[in-house]
Amino acid sequence: MQILDFIQNLSPVYLCLSPAEINPTLLAISLPFNPVKLIFLVIWVYVCLYFVQRVQFSPLVPKNFRFFAYILTIFTGPILLFVLLITDTIKKALQNNESIIDTIKQQLQNAFENLRTRISGAEEDDSALRLLDSSGRSIDEIYGHSDSKRPDSRILDLTEEIIADALERRASDILIDPTDKSTYTIRLRIDGVLRTVQELKTETCKAVVNSIKAVSSMDISEKRRPQDGAFMAKKGQTTASFRVASAGVLNGEKLSIRILNKDAGTFTLVDVGITQKQYTTIQNAINKPSGMIIMCGPTGSGKTTTLYAMLNEIDQLTRNVITVEDPIEAVLPTASQIEINPKADITFAKTLRSVLRQDPDVICVGEIRDEETAEIALRASQTGHLVLATIHCNSNATALVRLLDLGISPILLSSGLSLLISQRLTRVLCKYCKRPAQLSDDLIRKFQQKDIDHTKIFEPSGCRRCEGTGYFGRTAVCDIMVVTDQLKADILNNKGVIAELRTGDSKKDWIKLRKDGLRKVAAGITSLEELKRVVG
Repeated sequence: MQILDFIQNLSPVYLCLSPAEINPTLLAISLPFNPVKLIFLVIWVYVCLYFVQRVQFSPLVPKNFRFFAYILTIFTGPILLFVLLITDTIKKALQNNESIIDTIKQQLQNAFENLRTRISGAEEDDSALRLLDSSGRSIDEIYGHSDSKRPDSRILDLTEEIIADALERRASDILIDPTDKSTYTIRLRIDGVLRTVQELKTETCKAVVNSIKAVSSMDISEKRRPQDGAFMAKKGQTTASFRVASAGVLNGEKLSIRILNKDAGTFTLVDVGITQKQYTTIQNAINKPSGMIIMCGPTGSGKTTTLYAMLNEIDQLTRNVITVEDPIEAVLPTASQIEINPKADITFAKTLRSVLRQDPDVICVGEIRDEETAEIALRASQTGHLVLATIHCNSNATALVRLLDLGISPILLSSGLSLLISQRLTRVLCKYCKRPAQLSDDLIRKFQQKDIDHTKIFEPSGCRRCEGTGYFGRTAVCDIMVVTDQLKADILNNKGVIAELRTGDSKKDWIKLRKDGLRKVAAGITSLEELKRVVG
């Protein structure tokens, strides 16, 4: 009220004067308080209350003395906390055998680092890569801290950098190998070819290996026996899955990390790179209500990706699709996906038996590994189910031989099988730097005899976009074998067909793969050198 009365009683003359014309003496006499002191008092009260809060959660103050610390801080403000910090600094300096100046420098450095982390925290949450175990815990939680001041935070950052670099460069595998007692190499398999990207000291790389094993739920102390594990990496809304395998080798421990193709669930047969004629053949097979389609090829030939592409061609809203995989590589929203877990006694054979009782229209088997799985899958194809499966072998002919060697009866094989697809992956020429191939006169003459335009054949050059390799991405080279009535009769009635399959037909498969690859060479998609490397 005194302030309001004072304002009301101010003379209009004072209000018309400029600040320079007002006499400071008259102003000082007129004001009943000093505004500067009042502002300082308000700021001091708020600072004291803030530091009372800081004392409440400060580890520097013992719990028994916190009440007295509150009272003292209300009057002394930051002075008490400053004294406690100085005391703590001296204690740390004595414990670490360091000078007080070095300890203060370290504390200031940590404070600035924390401030920088808080300021950029929102951005890092979206852009930084986080490694998670199968239960969703981050690598920091596994180690029991999330403090960037910890000495091992550098190792965790390095681990995340290695994984992030592999994802950015489209790698399918990460190999960490000891080269000698002092050095480890980190290699990435990009477009099917290994590249050495980094060399680390043994001590550093062993810590990286341990951090990956920890997030993969593997035993860190066990370095001799082989182990398997899995983890995930999350960046913003994107998630990638990894399979890890370790083994004790000369000079240390080897780690192999497979990056599962997260985009496989969205692939179509056109994306895989098959021709229109091959597309029609596969479509005719997957549109049938029953039968068995087998994908053949060695490890890393894209069998599972093509299998997912075939599933995406099926109308999953009107057909009940169930997959049995080890592990699940990509999510199919409208399909039921079951993951194999041998430790829990969930095998391919046992799962297939239970799947047959769930009214499936389409069954996808991740891999045929034994006689029981093959027999159940083939019997399912005879009882009104469409079965898609993969098998590890070099060609369609060797796939038939392997199924017969597993103990499958010729009657069951001939009646259940409908289509075999042998596949390889060749690298695609970089569209930014590919150049016309320099061909010999002999090669040009051969292409002219086969009516192939040799001017459309290109070779790799190398640029920044393809990291100097001349290739970017991969495409499929396929050999499709339709199991005709004649082939079924040969398998059923003629035992000599097995010997023929072992010799002649296997060579025919390789010729068919080369022909399909040569079409892609003539179209300028890949090069002759790449076709020779993959197919021979």
